[in-house]
Amino acid sequence: MRPSENANCLVHQNLLTHFITVFRRAEQEMACLSPFKHSHPIEDSIDELSVTEVTMAMAVCVILDIFIHACRVIDRFKKYKQAGSHSNSFRLTNGRSDDTELQSVPLLARSPSTNRKYPPLVVDKLEEEMNRRMADDNKLFREEFNALPVCPIQASCDAASKEENKDKNRYVNILPWDQILFSLTVQWIIIHLLSPFLSGPKEETVNDFWRMIWEQNTATIVMVTNLKERKECKCAQYWPDQGCWTYGNIRVSVEDMMVLVDYTIRKFCIQQPQRLVTQFHFTSWPDFGVPFTPIGMLKFLKKVKTCNPQYAGPIVVHCSAGVGRTGTFIVIDAMLDMMNTERKVDVFGFVTRIRAQRCQMVQTDMQYVFIFQAMLEHYLYGDTELEVTSLESHLAKLYAPSTAAGCGGMEAEFKKLTSIKIQNDKMRTGNLPANMKKNRVLQIIPYEFNRVIIPVKRGEENTDYVNASFIDGYRQKDSYMASQGPLQHTIEDFWRMIWEWRSCSIVMLTELEERGQEKCAQYWPSDGVMVCGDISIELKKEEESESYTVRDLLVTNNRVRTENKARTVRQFHFHGWPEVGIPSDGKGMINIIAAVQKQQQQSGNHPITVHCSAGAGRTGTFCALSTVLERVKAEAILDVFQTVKSLRLQRPHMVQTLEQYEFCYKVVQEYIDAFSDYANFK
Repeated sequence: MRPSENANCLVHQNLLTHFITVFRRAEQEMACLSPFKHSHPIEDSIDELSVTEVTMAMAVCVILDIFIHACRVIDRFKKYKQAGSHSNSFRLTNGRSDDTELQSVPLLARSPSTNRKYPPLVVDKLEEEMNRRMADDNKLFREEFNALPVCPIQASCDAASKEENKDKNRYVNILPWDQILFSLTVQWIIIHLLSPFLSGPKEETVNDFWRMIWEQNTATIVMVTNLKERKECKCAQYWPDQGCWTYGNIRVSVEDMMVLVDYTIRKFCIQQPQRLVTQFHFTSWPDFGVPFTPIGMLKFLKKVKTCNPQYAGPIVVHCSAGVGRTGTFIVIDAMLDMMNTERKVDVFGFVTRIRAQRCQMVQTDMQYVFIFQAMLEHYLYGDTELEVTSLESHLAKLYAPSTAAGCGGMEAEFKKLTSIKIQNDKMRTGNLPANMKKNRVLQIIPYEFNRVIIPVKRGEENTDYVNASFIDGYRQKDSYMASQGPLQHTIEDFWRMIWEWRSCSIVMLTELEERGQEKCAQYWPSDGVMVCGDISIELKKEEESESYTVRDLLVTNNRVRTENKARTVRQFHFHGWPEVGIPSDGKGMINIIAAVQKQQQQSGNHPITVHCSAGAGRTGTFCALSTVLERVKAEAILDVFQTVKSLRLQRPHMVQTLEQYEFCYKVVQEYIDAFSDYANFK
């Protein structure tokens, strides 16, 4: 369904096409009205039909429409009378009455809405409109969201309300309608629409779920919920962790799994006969909330659409309740298509239409705003992913002068990053008077949402602060702790951070002194033992490499009374960064990244502590390169721009200069050139 079409037109077109097919093929049964008989919508073209056929079909459609409407009125009247005689029954929002105590989805209270119209937005006005509607704490967005009809139509839920299907409904107030047609299944099946399936599969419906996957010839499953959230079960695990399980008469085995920072990809083999099904499990979406940034969702959506085979049936989408995140995901996909083809977006209109097929789709105003944020992200920055084979040609474009922008492509790309607003109002703890002296550079202070917290010292206030931020990597969240170089009076806090978060790798990207200024206090002993509060540090080994020094430090917490009171921490001290500018080549950086990754595999993969002086420029460059190179090895894809953009959203000024940004591209190119042929990346 195109976003700009009317849902009723699609329903009537499907009915019209069906009845014409009946006239042409008398042997077909009326049962083919059911959407479950088809993997795709009927594709017969109405344009090629005779005038007589069209006229006859339209007449039948009109008669049928009147008949269905009359039946609905009678049915609602009967239910109304029944409700009057059962005053203790609980009246559900979509028409179901049930005394059973089952879970229900909390529905947000709505303020009175106006009759204001919300027409489609031209993409050129998107940023301006976003800023206007987000003013005053999203006031206009909330008004627009509240103007959406909760349930534009009334329909029966008899099939879902049957006694044998009650246990298959996860939420009693979110039920599939009997009359629903597959107007969304050009690309997606929302499993909540396929009675008896509701929301994330329950234990009772897992067998039915896999039967649906088989019958619909589905090759791709999109899961936008975690199995448990806030200790509450959101979805049954319908796949084996390893080996092979049998669900009904369908065998499912896990063939492969790739865990990434925002989502996990699982490949299943189902049989008989054998068929490959891929599950894309988005893991960064909280219940009743939205992801921190739409970047991960846009990459996830692109991956889903790219990997779904052309021959396959519809993509199956599910979350938990089946209205919020599922609806948001589908609206983002539809609006991206609309933006690319029509240069406009109609979020209000499209949400209204899909709510005519399922109540409460896009459940909260936060999800509604998130859709617009995803649209703006795509409009402003586009798709910046590159295959490794195209990097050389892309760099040629970046180095070519651009008279329109008044600067080269590389500089223009970096300027987009520097235009990202630093959120000074979200640095509360670092700006407290008691903590100001703990910051080396006052412009580089961690945000509240991802600052590294250390235990409060007994009897002392404001001792949980250290100037460090958790930073996401390629495969996992909080892969790095980006820190400033310790000051003399924050060395103890630095080591408390190392101990508390079990960091076994430290990357140091500065000398203790550069150009006559202290850049970092020496936080390790040259020999013997250094004592910092309850923690003592002993230098066990020191080795020189071509461009860095490796120090093995035995760290002991004297407050711990168990045998686990001591750990070995390895420090990688990089010497290849000049006092001014950037390294002359990328070899040293590539080598130290490889050495750190090897150490991580051996030590348990806890957060890597990375610091320079202020904890932004060189630190950001290391984190960016480590993340980009890991993706190059895994997928043969890179995205320097979005990687750096993500870093800057997590800590101010990460990858601080144009030189450092250009250096990221240079190192990746050197890394790729080190391979004799690109087959290594495929």
